[in-house]
Amino acid sequence: MNKKFRGIIPPVSSTFDANGNIDKPALQQVADFLIEKGVNGLFYLGTGGEFSQMTVRQRLEFTEAAVAAVNYRVPVLIGVGSTSTDEAVQLAEYAQTCGADGVVAINPYYWKVGSANLDDYYHRIAASVSLPVILYNFPDLTGQDLSPEIVKRLVLQNENIVGIKDTIDSVSHLRTMINTIKPVRPDFSVFCGYDDHLLNTLLLGGDGAISASANFSPELSVGIYTAFQENDLAAAAVLNKKLLQLPSLYSLETPFVSLIKYAMQCVGLPVNTYCLPPILEASEDAKRKVRELLLAQGILKS
Repeated sequence: MNKKFRGIIPPVSSTFDANGNIDKPALQQVADFLIEKGVNGLFYLGTGGEFSQMTVRQRLEFTEAAVAAVNYRVPVLIGVGSTSTDEAVQLAEYAQTCGADGVVAINPYYWKVGSANLDDYYHRIAASVSLPVILYNFPDLTGQDLSPEIVKRLVLQNENIVGIKDTIDSVSHLRTMINTIKPVRPDFSVFCGYDDHLLNTLLLGGDGAISASANFSPELSVGIYTAFQENDLAAAAVLNKKLLQLPSLYSLETPFVSLIKYAMQCVGLPVNTYCLPPILEASEDAKRKVRELLLAQGILKS
């Protein structure tokens, strides 16, 4: 259980055709593109992967297709979180059967659950597989923060909980998470979920980012991570200045999932912007603003 996840791991947008079927050729081309750009892994069935709109059958089918598309070239993480513990366990077991390298589990949403319930949820997921488990904290959507103290408790209870995606717009939260967990588990991986916290996360001793812009502009995040590893903070700062502008597109639509797919289209990926309802097609005005942003940051040349 000493597998160490680090670097830039895009939370890959799920690819569908106009009828909502999995677009496997597009899934393959997206995986090829991201791997060619030097990412350190791929995370499927996260928030932008539309797991919350999928049936269990769709999630199982997508898990199998994603692992096959990557074909052992980089580590594959599969999102298994659910409002149902039994469902999360089923998804985790299937991810392991398919050959995934790890699972990512968001805490139950809708209900806020007490500590005994939360501990049981994560223990049952972790105990169901021999795979590494990465926690996923997104309190804006779950309504419940996985605080550093909660994470420390879960980590000490479950040896194969090895990291966290901390999707919270707070450098303080990231710093406290790193400073609380690393002393008791030095190999624990802390990833930021917001693009604009990548460099701060690395400077604080964290491990990388699992953030949406890596779907369409992986060279920025990968470049920052590489420059940091090479102790070239000047180069990292130049790229970070561009990366800091990209999260502005997330406020153009709610949710912004279709806009991520549109940005992927803009850089040449064969991705349909269709999303599973209730997420609808992004407005033309929002698409125009995305294109303008990509042009302004030099991600598109014309």
